[in-house]
Amino acid sequence: MESSEFGRAVRRWRDRVPPGAVGLPTGGRRRASGLRREELASLAGISADYLTRLEQGRATSPSAQVVEALARALRLGDAERELLFELAGHAAPGRDVVPRRIPPSVQRLLDRFANTPVAVFDATLTLIDANPPYAALMGVDRAAQGLERNAVWRNLVGTGTRVVMTDAERDDFHAAQVAQLRLTAARYPADRSLARLVRELRAASPRFATLWDDPGLDPAREPGREKVVEHPAVGRIRLDCDTLVVAGDDLRILIYTAEPGTADADRLALAIVLGTQSLVE
Repeated sequence: MESSEFGRAVRRWRDRVPPGAVGLPTGGRRRASGLRREELASLAGISADYLTRLEQGRATSPSAQVVEALARALRLGDAERELLFELAGHAAPGRDVVPRRIPPSVQRLLDRFANTPVAVFDATLTLIDANPPYAALMGVDRAAQGLERNAVWRNLVGTGTRVVMTDAERDDFHAAQVAQLRLTAARYPADRSLARLVRELRAASPRFATLWDDPGLDPAREPGREKVVEHPAVGRIRLDCDTLVVAGDDLRILIYTAEPGTADADRLALAIVLGTQSLVE
């Protein structure tokens, strides 16, 4: 890795990103027009200390996941993203692996939903990014790493979801997720990260292994649109969950909304306020 070049590139690009472009407040006294180091670290889901060491060339070999997160937070275009991967000693992911980036055009769309719970997942149902309202509503850790970012792992092995379901609905939900993952594996047979995810899921979850091997599993099945979320502070919130598919980049954008003027809308607003306050304390 050309560590000093990598760090200089990150610092140079950090200095050119205005806070308003990434949804951060623009007021107050700032010594530079770009992002502060702790702001970029938070956007990328890494520690400010690690970012400092990367910029100063004292940390080497950042993972491809960290490089992708930095490229996304810095709003890099395709050419600059490829350069950042090269400086980190990685090849930029090609067409034979699951896309794990948010292109600038989609990022601009997401920035318009600053007060609405929104999350972006790749085709393996791994969380790429979630805004603070989504984290507040669903209780997800935006800085989680590895398997904990994958929705199939979280629901079959990990902490689960705040969405309220009957046993039958949960079975259908798990089956729909596994069917989607199996379809993704068929589209990207050369993706080693995806193959490793499947192996680890099979080893950790007998339920996953059973579903994965079921020849009758329907890849077209979709979970219901209406969700009831059990929030620990405000109780149950009935919401619509819409999934937007970005076909060219194989992304899924989840958006949670409530009918305006309803008690559910009030509870959603309160959950967001409470959650985003705790995130900055």
